[in-house]
Amino acid sequence: MRKTQLQAVGVLIALACAFGGGIYAGNTLRQQNVVSAASGTTTFAVGSATQPQDVDMTQFWEAYSLLNQNFIVAHTSSTFPTKEKQIYGAIAGLTESFGDPYTVFLPPSDAQIFQEDISGSFGGVGMQIDHNAKGQLTVVSPLKGTPAAAAGIRSGDLILQIATTTTDGLSVTEAVKLIRGPKGTAVSLVLSRPGETKLLTISVVRDTINIPIINSYKRDDGIFVIELYSFSENSVDLFRDALRQFVQSGDTKLLLDVRGNPGGYLEAAVNMASYFLPVGSTVVTEDFKGLPAQAGKQNNVVHRSLGYNIFSGNKNFKMAILIDQGSASASEILAGALQQHTVARLVGVRTFGKGSVQQLMDLGGGAELKVTIARWLTPNGISISDGGLTPDIAAERSEADRKAGKDPQTDTAVIYLLNN
Repeated sequence: MRKTQLQAVGVLIALACAFGGGIYAGNTLRQQNVVSAASGTTTFAVGSATQPQDVDMTQFWEAYSLLNQNFIVAHTSSTFPTKEKQIYGAIAGLTESFGDPYTVFLPPSDAQIFQEDISGSFGGVGMQIDHNAKGQLTVVSPLKGTPAAAAGIRSGDLILQIATTTTDGLSVTEAVKLIRGPKGTAVSLVLSRPGETKLLTISVVRDTINIPIINSYKRDDGIFVIELYSFSENSVDLFRDALRQFVQSGDTKLLLDVRGNPGGYLEAAVNMASYFLPVGSTVVTEDFKGLPAQAGKQNNVVHRSLGYNIFSGNKNFKMAILIDQGSASASEILAGALQQHTVARLVGVRTFGKGSVQQLMDLGGGAELKVTIARWLTPNGISISDGGLTPDIAAERSEADRKAGKDPQTDTAVIYLLNN
């Protein structure tokens, strides 16, 4: 069985340089499947494709011939492109024509970076980045305990400049390359923060990034808290252990915090949802038809609860889930399923909205294509990409709150749990 990881496309790529995002819970990759990257993702036989009969390549080969026959190198800093570079450029242009920020061509060097990023430990600053709906390079979430978080970088920050390079028109992969660097060196970022008029310039010292997974504890008021930072391969076991502690504590109020969680394995999200849902309940639907529905695509896949449903019949059990703009992909799948099956109330602000699925496809020679093949639909049929999840109980947490060590979102969730 394939593993599907869910993450924002730039998340993993930027993790190494930034924690980078978009693939964890929204892509189907060879290693992870961020409802997204996955180990075991289907690959296609290299060289098996034949030229389609309805495509006239005359103009392409004419352009290829004219360029190679007539172009001269006019600048001493330039060189004549190799045949390989020309082909890679053509593939990149073809990929870009589809107009999807998550469908990208990865030449061998970029493919290697991507695989290093999704391995889970790497050098960088520790944040997930992606393009927002306006095409702006955005911080989806800084990882807890990383240089990016320590430097004060926040979810929703727009990255305007990396060192001396402006990010206008810059791909996530290119941004990751600029943010990456040897451990102990610094990278300067110019940020625009929503609600603030002045630009921020933050210098972040790179370090080895190890993705955190989970933290749990019992509050004095009888509420048990599980902070889930990522949906990794072993997160289900850790989540189960945390739930066991919750049950053994005798508490009946559970607060799940997925703020700043960029996603991870789809299977992890489905397994976690299964602890709260009856067998067969829809967790998420993988829609392969797209908009508008296209003929020839594979049938939709409905991912259903395994039916652990350990709180069934416990009328005293109450649950709230904290979400924010940094909650993406697998986080949105889990939160959306529990919200729409009326297991939990969502508290916070609207989530990121990473609801497409990517698959990594081998082109040979180390090059790969990451292609959007589906989109994620919540149990009620709403596309996660269409604006993310809306909280049941709206609660903001301002920059002033952060600096003062206040957390109105948690306070709001606590009030809800204690009063219900």
